[in-house]
Amino acid sequence: MGAAVTLHQLDDDPHPVLAQLRASEPVSWLPALDGWLVTRYDDAVAVMRDPDRFTVADPRFSTGQVLGPSMLSLDGAEHTRHRTPFVAPFRARAVRRTFATDAAAEAGRLVDRLEHRRAGELRRGFAGPLAAGIVGRALGLDQGEEDTVLRWYDAIVGAVTAITAGQAVTPEGRAAFQELRRYLLGAIEQGAADSLLAGLAAHPGLSHDEIVSNAGVLLFGGVETTEGMICNALLHLLERPELLDAVRTDQGLLAAAIEESLRLEPAASVVDRYATQAVSLRDASIEAGELVRVSIAAANRDRAVFSDANSFDVRRGNSRRHIAFAQGAHVCLGIHLARLEAQTGLSQLLARLSRLRLDPARPPQIRGIVFRKPSTLHALWN
Repeated sequence: MGAAVTLHQLDDDPHPVLAQLRASEPVSWLPALDGWLVTRYDDAVAVMRDPDRFTVADPRFSTGQVLGPSMLSLDGAEHTRHRTPFVAPFRARAVRRTFATDAAAEAGRLVDRLEHRRAGELRRGFAGPLAAGIVGRALGLDQGEEDTVLRWYDAIVGAVTAITAGQAVTPEGRAAFQELRRYLLGAIEQGAADSLLAGLAAHPGLSHDEIVSNAGVLLFGGVETTEGMICNALLHLLERPELLDAVRTDQGLLAAAIEESLRLEPAASVVDRYATQAVSLRDASIEAGELVRVSIAAANRDRAVFSDANSFDVRRGNSRRHIAFAQGAHVCLGIHLARLEAQTGLSQLLARLSRLRLDPARPPQIRGIVFRKPSTLHALWN
């Protein structure tokens, strides 16, 4: 079955073909991706939790080609060395203490700009700048540089997407990372003593270039995860006006709506691994060195785990079992920050933009092979 799957299907609306693969060919070779695709929940979790057999530490790993060796593209002791200095600042309590006030202020500033316009585009008019502003502050960038951060991010995402589609790293992606590298090296040298980068620079385990590569991962993941989850959750709510009204009157439902949106349409739909040895998975014989892609999007709709899996159910009891933030050693470092930003941002947006609704003249569509979200999200309000 996998031989017939096209890149267009995976980009446009992958869920029907992913459902077919999950039911009949759960570990399938896809020539379009030049690799295996894993679509069942239990297999996806098993692969992500088994770095001895399925590793990211391969020179073909897309993000590693763009950003260099980092916590995202290493396993074992090297992964631990790169990731450990970043863990404490991104624990739940530290995130609330460090970022809650900034996230509320940044969301409020962005809604201030929107409130009296009555119409606008909310991906780059709200979700992207919110994500870029917060991750920029985490990295010590100057306030007001959201546009620069988003330009770097867009180029890096474009380079990673090109590699996933079998193309070379884009010149724009390389140039953006070099700009980011020069900026961050300067920030490390001149940063305030209590800044994240200065603290990392004092850590004996990482060189400055290694800090920069991992900071690039934070930029890449911090914008991508948050922008995508805010846009997708907002779109899911705007498509369901009755649910939107319920969330407005019961803020306790908002967190559940965000989790259900992450399950139904994760911002990062696949993660890559490479087989370190010959492996048998289901009925598939995977050779050493072959690419094994885990479909987060497919696993999150596995009916063996989630009943009525294609529906958006804000009262689903187990929606937090989704794996939108991955699993195992490479579970998303910024999971708590992403949730804080999404809940803070959407709460202010829904509270202050009266009668918020989709613009019928410009309907959005969630698309993307790797990163799935609407390219634009035009809305109207009173």
